[in-house]
Amino acid sequence: MAQFALPPHSNGVTLSLEELLYYKSQSIRWLPPARSLWSVLGGMNSSRQRGRGMDFEEVRKYQAGDDIRSIDWRVTARTGKPHTKLFSEDKQQSVLIYLDLGPDMLFGSQYLYKSVQAAHLAAVLIWTTLSKKDRIGALIDTGSELLEFKPTSLVKGGLTILNAILNAHNRIVADSPSHLDRAAVIPRLQRMSAKGSEIIFISDFVRFAPSALEQIATLKQHHSVRLVQLYDPLEYGETDYRGQLKLTDGQTSRWFNFGCKQQKMDLKNSFEQHQQQLRLLSYRHGIPFSTLSCAKPLINQIAEQ
Repeated sequence: MAQFALPPHSNGVTLSLEELLYYKSQSIRWLPPARSLWSVLGGMNSSRQRGRGMDFEEVRKYQAGDDIRSIDWRVTARTGKPHTKLFSEDKQQSVLIYLDLGPDMLFGSQYLYKSVQAAHLAAVLIWTTLSKKDRIGALIDTGSELLEFKPTSLVKGGLTILNAILNAHNRIVADSPSHLDRAAVIPRLQRMSAKGSEIIFISDFVRFAPSALEQIATLKQHHSVRLVQLYDPLEYGETDYRGQLKLTDGQTSRWFNFGCKQQKMDLKNSFEQHQQQLRLLSYRHGIPFSTLSCAKPLINQIAEQ
């Protein structure tokens, strides 16, 4: 089984601000004209349209059809020729991350916890979005509460989200909370997101009941939605270990004998059945779906998607 060096500043279990800040330097990989990270987040590009917006752009000679309200009278008087002020109307895209940090995400058999890999992906999305001058928001699911951060284009706002992620994560590692009803997630996302937002779910989706998964599809009416499933190889029985291990999903525990082919097959079948539910949801509603292993470096994986 391949061995990988841990990401910079990471121990694979808890989070530090330094390891999340590291991904700021990586976000340049996905700035235009680069076409990766899901084609720059599904075509999420800031467009600038000339008009009477908030940001001044330039002054040029008056042209037929220009709005007379935009005439720059000072420049016109100085030059003796009519000049027009041009403004840029910034059409920012809003990106909203649902980040699952529930107890079932606190698992990793080889490299990183699923929750750590999920936080790293969130950091990539935050820095990439801010680099494009778009707005980033987040709904952090700690397993016992939902932490809401409205979309912002300010770096300070991005740092606030990152600090909330690491504080919530490390608190959960120290003291696993009870499980939150996932049915509360979709109404919160609907309230937070402006029409046309890009909503990205980062989760293992283990605690999403079929009804909660179907609720996700309702977001497609007004938004772009993407599902990113985090998984660990042990969840589908892939391991060289042949002894017994006690596995938990954060709420219930069970002993598994990895020397027993049938038990490994049972794990694999359960994982594939769960993944098939997600793929079916994706197919029926046209929702992009991708997977990320927590046993491999993040950048390598998303560079290939």
